[in-house]
Amino acid sequence: MDTIKTTTMYKSSIHDHPLFPSSRFVISFCQGCMTIGVIYGGYYCNYPNCFPGFFHKKCAEAPLQINHPTHPQHPLLLVNDSSPYVYYCDICGEFIWPPFYSCSTCEFNVSLTCGIKPPSSAIEHPLCHDHPLVLLKDREEKSSCEVCMEYIGRSPSYLCHECSLYFHLDCANLSKEVNHPCHSNHPVKLIASENLMDDAKKICFSCEKQPEKVIYHCSTCNFNICLDCSKDPPPLVIDHTRTHVHPLTLLSRTMPFTCDVCGDDGKGGPYVCLQCAFLTHGGCIDLPRIISINRHEHHISFTLHLGVGYSNCGVCRTILSHYHGAYSCSVCPEYAVHCRCALSYYVWDRVELEGMPNHDAEYIAPFKVVGDDLIIHFSHEKHPLKFYKNNILYDKWLQCEACMYPLGFESIYGCKECGFIIHEKCANFPMKKKLIFYPGSYSLEVVDEIVDQCDQCGVLFDGFKYRENFRVSTIDVHCGSLCEPFIHEGHLHPLYFYKRWRLSCVACENIVRGYMMCCDACGFDLCLYCASLPLQMWHKNDDHPITLHCGAKVSSISWCDICEKELDQCKWFYTCSDCEVIFHARCVLGDFSRLKPEKLIIYIREAFKVVRNKNSTRPLCSQCHARCKVSVVLKACAGDNGYICSRSCLNNYLG
Repeated sequence: MDTIKTTTMYKSSIHDHPLFPSSRFVISFCQGCMTIGVIYGGYYCNYPNCFPGFFHKKCAEAPLQINHPTHPQHPLLLVNDSSPYVYYCDICGEFIWPPFYSCSTCEFNVSLTCGIKPPSSAIEHPLCHDHPLVLLKDREEKSSCEVCMEYIGRSPSYLCHECSLYFHLDCANLSKEVNHPCHSNHPVKLIASENLMDDAKKICFSCEKQPEKVIYHCSTCNFNICLDCSKDPPPLVIDHTRTHVHPLTLLSRTMPFTCDVCGDDGKGGPYVCLQCAFLTHGGCIDLPRIISINRHEHHISFTLHLGVGYSNCGVCRTILSHYHGAYSCSVCPEYAVHCRCALSYYVWDRVELEGMPNHDAEYIAPFKVVGDDLIIHFSHEKHPLKFYKNNILYDKWLQCEACMYPLGFESIYGCKECGFIIHEKCANFPMKKKLIFYPGSYSLEVVDEIVDQCDQCGVLFDGFKYRENFRVSTIDVHCGSLCEPFIHEGHLHPLYFYKRWRLSCVACENIVRGYMMCCDACGFDLCLYCASLPLQMWHKNDDHPITLHCGAKVSSISWCDICEKELDQCKWFYTCSDCEVIFHARCVLGDFSRLKPEKLIIYIREAFKVVRNKNSTRPLCSQCHARCKVSVVLKACAGDNGYICSRSCLNNYLG
């Protein structure tokens, strides 16, 4: 009986971090042999950003030294260090990268696969063909494998000289008829998928995929197994008591069922406990217990029976079943997530938190309290900042050092020594945060003189940023502060993150390719830039605070008091109820409102000075030759020191 049991942590020779055994079924890239396929009974790495982190068992347990039949002179040592040099396997001829086996004396190198299980230079009596086959490291002509019918490319293969036919290295060991352990009743035969009877099942019982070319099929039982699963068959019995108290047996047939773990429907061969009438996907065995996802601020834990009190999934927002398993939050009593949603590549960072020391100690305070209403903030450690409730400073030019927006009417922290000011809410931005844009954690940093655009809204910004080190992703704190459900005064219903492709924003009518804040109840889609517009602010063109006008049209044709062009009432705009003036939102903020005035910045290797446009005579833009109307513009430090009024003019300047 083939059984998998859980064991303890394993220190592998081919990986820098400790590995953990897994009974989970995954379709993943093995970080050992660098191949993609189904992995079960293998190992995984639980280190953050170590994607995808899975290893075949044989790869993870590869020895440090081997004696190889093709190189009897010296033993081969395992090489796992990155190198700038290009290596090729001296057996199969393929390009290889660590880990691989090497003899430094003879400069003889073999891939991990060829080291563990070297291909024969010739096969006298192959299972897949009637004539002998010889190993080819390379060839010029394009061809397909005679067994699986898939394209071989220029990778190594076997050749039959007599028939001029080619075979993948793995396929050469496949027989056209086999007695498979997953179907012991009858032999299964390799046939073309297109030759299956119309009423025959078309998918593999194990992975539930439908092969396009060939499949092993039993015409008596209507049983199918694909080539990949036939090479590495699933275990017949899995003993994993955390999933179920009794051993689970593989039911080797294709059948519709509902998984008792995740609640999703399946159509392949489930693992079953006949005693309990328990059925589960192979992929739902050994699910992680405690994880952190980018859609919720707290950790969530797996429970096999969700129970009542939950309505919709926190990720996809469809109905949850209280009869099956899910992930729930112990802090938020109504928050739960489907298993498939919680474990999605775009949601979970692939780190299992159960058993990790201090996995709850993630919060790092952005400041220290040093007295009554006094703090030392990480971004301004040289002086303490004093708290001012309900901002009493009404200077229209004063900006928050974090978000770069005008101070507005919120409580602030200010420095008496140097004039450093920051909104109270911005002072409390967490140092580490999960954002929806990527599963990993983002760190809060201060922008230096080299500015960049936000990866989501595309705006050039200064102040604070959230940075994801693994992908070198940079997010403006405006986009980084959006959360769901998002409540906006411009809409009746809560808004949620959705990824859209070529959809128009209701506020600015720009076409968006990426995340938007959307309404589940109606067709309201808001881009991230417009979602973070200030609802009320001071502006140099008016003596009163101006308010964002969302949606309802004004009674007559109106004109913007800044650019003096007609107002498009389908777009959001700013207005002053006291003066009855109206401004385009873009005219109020411009393209450079999130940059710090008087600062020298570098963008795409060019230096610019950020300048306030507050003179009575507006400067001429060096690119469009129009008067600069917005509050903040750029002045080039090279050439004629010309002014630049917008992002499009900046792009023209940069060429």
